[in-house]
Amino acid sequence: MGLISLTYEEGQTPLDEDEKDGLLIPSVTTKGELDEVEQRNIEDAMLWTIQRRKRFTAEEILTEQFIKELHRRMFGDVWKWAGSFRTTNKNIGVDKHQVGLELRMLLDDCKFWIANQSFSSDEIAVRFKHRIVAIHCFSNGNGRHSRLMADVIIEKIFGEKLFSWSSQNLIQCGEPRSQYLIAIRAADRGNYDLLVKFARG
Repeated sequence: MGLISLTYEEGQTPLDEDEKDGLLIPSVTTKGELDEVEQRNIEDAMLWTIQRRKRFTAEEILTEQFIKELHRRMFGDVWKWAGSFRTTNKNIGVDKHQVGLELRMLLDDCKFWIANQSFSSDEIAVRFKHRIVAIHCFSNGNGRHSRLMADVIIEKIFGEKLFSWSSQNLIQCGEPRSQYLIAIRAADRGNYDLLVKFARG
């Protein structure tokens, strides 16, 4: 049940062979087909977030349970490991044994930022997005999951307009993805201005 043509763009995380075996749709054999079925699943997850009540508290959203449930809803029709923390180390992210601990630290930090208005609401959501990708909780889909988490935070906790993420497909190689990666690297150095601007672009 392996993918016969699975290539990766710069900044994407390759799947291990055993992770590829977690594909639930045997008819998918190319990266293009995979992107298509994942996108349909992600749209279902987005609808799920929209249908939930308008506002949540940080305590309701900023939990390991919610993080996992959102990932499961985004990818659960495609991958059997969706919603489960990764069990292998990757070219990015903390050691697999540290994922839970690092995520709990991020969740606590984010609650502190909100309670103390440490940053603007946009920057809080974007900082969360950036750090959860750095942790790399899941085998795949971390970038898309992190962007949807930022949207949930900005809309459901702060009651503000969703990010546009420059209204582009950030999976495919091209100028939007290049600008996105530049903004991510600036955030890696502690400057979140470009990433906030890109999110609101």
